[in-house]
Amino acid sequence: MKNDSFNGKTVVISGSGNVAIYACQKAAEMGATVVAMSDSNGYVYDPKGINLRIMKDIKEVKRGRIKDYAKRVKGATYAEGCRDIWNIKCDVALPCATQNELDEKSAKLLIKNGVMAVGEGANMPSTPDAVAAFQKAGILFAPAKAANAGGVATSALEMCQNSMRYSWTFEEVDAKLKSIMEGIFHNAYDASKEYGLEGNLVAGANIAGFTKVCRAMIAQGIAY
Repeated sequence: MKNDSFNGKTVVISGSGNVAIYACQKAAEMGATVVAMSDSNGYVYDPKGINLRIMKDIKEVKRGRIKDYAKRVKGATYAEGCRDIWNIKCDVALPCATQNELDEKSAKLLIKNGVMAVGEGANMPSTPDAVAAFQKAGILFAPAKAANAGGVATSALEMCQNSMRYSWTFEEVDAKLKSIMEGIFHNAYDASKEYGLEGNLVAGANIAGFTKVCRAMIAQGIAY
């Protein structure tokens, strides 16, 4: 679609739980600079890029608040109010905190500031009006039902290992997950194209999911 990558991009991620922390890790591995993360009290901005080791220590080890990051990292700043994180200019926005955290006002501000892609990591973090604003502006928008399917997919991989008495390495699981997520994207994109809505991944994900369930019901004799 955009024929681009995370490499060299500036990323803002809301949240600092499992989804947000490992979205930060993956974005950094792909060459992006994550400049902001948040929790329920506020957000930190680090223009040099979030130090993931320190963030993990604060949130996963010490179970602290994100404001502690600004106390430990020179040049980082903390601001009260987590919603204002979307005021920060970025190329990619990843809402990974909570439902309806990104509203129409924030969406329009992100668009004005040049965001090129939005990927939902939380469950429905963008309001319907925000989604409509992104789509109207032609922003690449990856909906939660597809973009954050990695957790469920990894659980399925764990079940496979248990059933087969296998023990895959981290690299093997990561490679399998990458293949699954690429498949989800192509299914959503292909469905959007087939039904005359090319590039609308919201519609594509809905259609692909619906048709998959329908085929399963027909195969099991539940529907005709």
